[in-house]
Amino acid sequence: MATTKIWAVNDSLKRVLDYVSNPDKTVNDDFGSYEFKGLDNVIKYTVNDLKTEKQFYVSGINCEPSTVLEQMISTKKVALKEDGVLAYHCYQSFRPGEVTPETAHKIGIELAKRMWGNDFEVLVTTHLDRKHFHNHFVVNSVSWTTHKRFLNKHIDYDRFRRLSDELCKEYSLSVVKNPKRGKHYKEWYDEQQRIPTRRTLIIDDVERAIANSMSFTMFINNMESMGYEVKTNVKHIAVKPPGGENFYRLHNLTKDEKYSEENIKYRIFTKKPLRKQTPKQRPVKYHYHGDIKKAKKLTGLKALYFHYMYRMGILPQRAPNNKKVSFIFKEELRYMDQISSEAILLSKNNINNIEELESKKNELNKKIDSLTKKRRCCYNKIRRCKNLETKEMLQADVASLTDELKKLRKEVKMYDHIKERSPKMKNDLELAKQLERKDDRKYEYKWRNS
Repeated sequence: MATTKIWAVNDSLKRVLDYVSNPDKTVNDDFGSYEFKGLDNVIKYTVNDLKTEKQFYVSGINCEPSTVLEQMISTKKVALKEDGVLAYHCYQSFRPGEVTPETAHKIGIELAKRMWGNDFEVLVTTHLDRKHFHNHFVVNSVSWTTHKRFLNKHIDYDRFRRLSDELCKEYSLSVVKNPKRGKHYKEWYDEQQRIPTRRTLIIDDVERAIANSMSFTMFINNMESMGYEVKTNVKHIAVKPPGGENFYRLHNLTKDEKYSEENIKYRIFTKKPLRKQTPKQRPVKYHYHGDIKKAKKLTGLKALYFHYMYRMGILPQRAPNNKKVSFIFKEELRYMDQISSEAILLSKNNINNIEELESKKNELNKKIDSLTKKRRCCYNKIRRCKNLETKEMLQADVASLTDELKKLRKEVKMYDHIKERSPKMKNDLELAKQLERKDDRKYEYKWRNS
């Protein structure tokens, strides 16, 4: 089994090469802890005597290992491409005890030839300082034949991994089966902050569909009734949420494939049948404080925001948990805190339309300009001031003005978000009405023909 990785080298070419070949580096240094910022570092590291047994397992493809740095720099100068990414540092690691040093190095050389052929200069080294033998590849970012750059796109890494797997099979080595793709940073960050993501919202709806299904066909119907488009005539069942652009394979929703077709069927067929009689719940009562006749009706942006929050299910605060929320509004639960803050801001400043919003925003911008000038004056006074006490007072004024400017700029940004968000809110509400009318017509048709 061989795992692969590719990094870009953006800094000094010489430092990377020197670093990887430095014989003073200790054998116990962990490769994963280094942050390579230059090609000289990488080359020094990869040809380190202690890691390659006196450089016995060091080879050059389209270059000489002893002069690889000079050759790579010369290629860049001839091509007039000395800026940007200087090289790519690639990695191929084998399972402990599965391969000999000679075989590992042979595979590395063959992989470099198949991947980069005669177009790029590549330094190939095999490190023996770990239980798992591994190859390092330092690839010049500029071709010495065509003078074109190696861009390292996703398709290039996929090809690198595929070629590595093919060579492992040729040498009767194991191959990584079903490699898992990493999550996008935004999705990972939202999960860490417990912010709803599109994936978690789909999981919630899948769970609801499983709970209300007595067969797999009923499960598909339940997903479609929630507005999903379902692909069933494929190897892995996939769903596309209402308003979404992409399909999501159910078995990829979680790492343990909890929502694969087989697991969903098993859960449906082995669950206990639902009880027909359910205990009656007392209706929730809401109390209004004040005179409802004198209460002013919400209009404009405030009404839009509060209606939208009601449809999202976050208003009223004691709303029943079983309230059905359309997927259109579930998507916006990811921005629940922002929408709530914007609604409070509109109410606090009694803003009902875009004109009033722009007026308030212009007022804040003038105040920001004034405070910015005032702070600039304080900075100038601090430069000229020689009295320590006066300077400290001026610095305190600067800190106070900076805090106030942060608050004002944040408020201006919120007004910009409101202006951008409000048209989408109107479209979402209109779309939800259309879907509800469509569902009502379906129900009426079924009732009339039953």
